[in-house]
Amino acid sequence: MQNALVVSSTRQQLMPCSPARARILLRSHKAAVLRRYPFTIILKDRAEGDTQSVELKVDPGSKVTGIALAADYAKRGKTVVFAAEVQHRGQAVKDALDSRRAIRRGRRTRKTRYRAPRFDNRTREIGWLPPSLMSRVFNVTTWALRLQRFAPLSGIAVETVRFDTQLMVNPDISGVEYQQGTLAGYELREYLLQKWSRTCAYCKKRDIPLQVEHIVPRSRGGSDRVSNLTLACEPCNLKKGNMTAAEFGFQNIQRQAQSPLKDAAAVNATRYMIGDMLRILGLPIEFWSGGRTKFNRVQQGYAKAHWIDAACVGESGVSVSLNPDSQVLQVKAAGQGTRQMCRMDKFGFPRTSAKTERVVKGFRTGDIVRAIVPSGKKAGLHCGKVAVRSSGSFNVSTLAGVIQGISYKYCSVLHRADGYSYLKGEAIPLGNKLPGILAA
Repeated sequence: MQNALVVSSTRQQLMPCSPARARILLRSHKAAVLRRYPFTIILKDRAEGDTQSVELKVDPGSKVTGIALAADYAKRGKTVVFAAEVQHRGQAVKDALDSRRAIRRGRRTRKTRYRAPRFDNRTREIGWLPPSLMSRVFNVTTWALRLQRFAPLSGIAVETVRFDTQLMVNPDISGVEYQQGTLAGYELREYLLQKWSRTCAYCKKRDIPLQVEHIVPRSRGGSDRVSNLTLACEPCNLKKGNMTAAEFGFQNIQRQAQSPLKDAAAVNATRYMIGDMLRILGLPIEFWSGGRTKFNRVQQGYAKAHWIDAACVGESGVSVSLNPDSQVLQVKAAGQGTRQMCRMDKFGFPRTSAKTERVVKGFRTGDIVRAIVPSGKKAGLHCGKVAVRSSGSFNVSTLAGVIQGISYKYCSVLHRADGYSYLKGEAIPLGNKLPGILAA
């Protein structure tokens, strides 16, 4: 179970405490809940206190980033007091941008009203990254700033993972061949012509016009890497369509494709940007290699997990105490909604009315609420995410399912929507006691 973060009555960051200690403080009314995720209490009768060194450790990933807070105690040494795993939504951002791009192109070809293309007046700043990658950077920065508000951070350690994609594709490469790279002395098309002997990979015809073809189509998650490209004549290319080479009946070609390295490329592109963004915290920051992290984890016999990798980052990860069975905070980036005014049907016509007010009776869709219904079929206590309606009759999503038609009068906010989703709450009969702490 996670430790509870603690702040004083003047919002000074204090050392995290155990869940048992937090329950005692809450039941004796010496503290109150300040925030649910991460779970933070505020002391009512303490304005300041002594703290130990707490280091923020980050293990950036393409899909999931591990975060850990390691406190340096005099007797116990380095100990993990908080851990979280943040799931990114980079692919969802890319899919949304691709969908918007396709819609705009469709409007132009149909000669309907559209926003004119702007190709000549676009400039990009130095170090620009696409939105799908920047969403990963912003997620890490957001949680670093959030933890700085509630924990006495003294430093940051970041694993700057550097994947050597060329070495991953060909582990035996060395010497001059390694320095030259995969396409040394070749243009892409000439390289493919040489690699595939100037023949169609499917019908084996020669001396005909050939097209560059994706073994795994881009629409199915394939990339433009050389390992995913081959040559095909126009009839075979059209016949293959949206199928992979294996689905088209050529498993041998499919086996030649190397494992996708999109995740490695995403980590490579964002590793330095994350470090630069974390400098805004104004704390000493250190960068370490992934090899050092793996060495520390293996030497201590810990299992593979994103938050454990984060705890083992750097020199301080040589000896760090943690409970591998701890229930870490699982965070999923959900975004801040959409600017689309109404939903469309398959023909492109509006099927819903325009958006109304986002806040209804003080509640907003995505808020985590506690609903206490005194009587009726829905009697009981329900905790979960709320979907607001202008009528004041809300839907609450709990572990048991969606409870529809709960009046706003029975709801109270536990956690405001912040662009992230957490574990859902559970329905509890009114006869039971309310939990002192919601497990994160």
